[in-house]
Amino acid sequence: MRVKSKIWLETEDQKIIFSDGRRDLLRAIEELGSIHRAAQQMGMSYRAAWGKIKASEERLGFHLVATSAGGPRGGGAVLTEEGRSFLDKYEKFKAEANTAVDALFRSHFPDGRP
Repeated sequence: MRVKSKIWLETEDQKIIFSDGRRDLLRAIEELGSIHRAAQQMGMSYRAAWGKIKASEERLGFHLVATSAGGPRGGGAVLTEEGRSFLDKYEKFKAEANTAVDALFRSHFPDGRP
């Protein structure tokens, strides 16, 4: 037996601010340099990806991603400084939360059995 947990950040009225899916989207944008390619990699439309980014930005009050328009070499996207900082904080928070949940599980189920 093992423990699994899911953590996300939401507003008081239960609108998602940030989640693992949005973290994965930002990581893909950072890796691929494009919202379009990141969305494709994740199996979602560009519109859905852009909508998630914009909703998070609106709820956070700052930009996560900076885009540049296309041209001969095409456009692109990068994480803003605030976006990178927020992503780092979220990942550290999530790692610490998982460690705490694992410790709680071991304290209640030391042999991993019911």
